[in-house]
Amino acid sequence: MLLDVKRAGPRAVETLTERAIVRDYKSAWSSMAHALEFNTVDPIEQPFAGDARQILKATVINQQKSGLRQRYVNQTHKLDAVFYAPEGDVIELHDTADCQRQLLDGKKVIQEEHATLHYVVLMTPSADRWVIRQLQAVAQF
Repeated sequence: MLLDVKRAGPRAVETLTERAIVRDYKSAWSSMAHALEFNTVDPIEQPFAGDARQILKATVINQQKSGLRQRYVNQTHKLDAVFYAPEGDVIELHDTADCQRQLLDGKKVIQEEHATLHYVVLMTPSADRWVIRQLQAVAQF
């Protein structure tokens, strides 16, 4: 996972903050992938907050009702920091994610596609990590 902080502003992103954001973003995506593949909301409790958590919970609940699951395979993410608040309390990232996305019915893959996905991400610090508050899919940057 790559994070480019050159365009972030008005505040510069400190090296320790950059490392923490990459670590926590990677962990959040792993948690989200697990939640979507196994139809459980537990993994998204810690790394997500606010709207992002509510939307993911609703997605998992809808999958549970339909009996379908999603699997993300071979994920790569290119992150660009585009805004870092002067107070250090929010960072906006643009994520270009490349992956194989599978739709499963039970254990059977019923659809598979290569996907390049774009997300606008807002992260804020919590007591011991950065959390994702918004994960908004967009067509492109």
